[in-house]
Amino acid sequence: MDYDPKKLISESFKINDISDIECRSIFFGWVLDIDSKLDINLAIKTLHEKYSLSNPTHPMTRVLLEGLSGGYRAERRKRDKRTHT
Repeated sequence: MDYDPKKLISESFKINDISDIECRSIFFGWVLDIDSKLDINLAIKTLHEKYSLSNPTHPMTRVLLEGLSGGYRAERRKRDKRTHT
């Protein structure tokens, strides 16, 4: 299964001197773009396992690890359509 079809995560590992903030921004874009039918926790775990050994000190490795500890829910929250007055 390709959990990074647009290569956002893999390309981030190729950027020299990328910051934690930039990696978080890329990660956020990846999360928003991932197919809602996929298990996001499995996707993060798979990507972390794929890149962490060869890039242990890279900021994206840390961001993926933070994502793993976040324990994202399998279902995305639905917006509350009630109006507030």
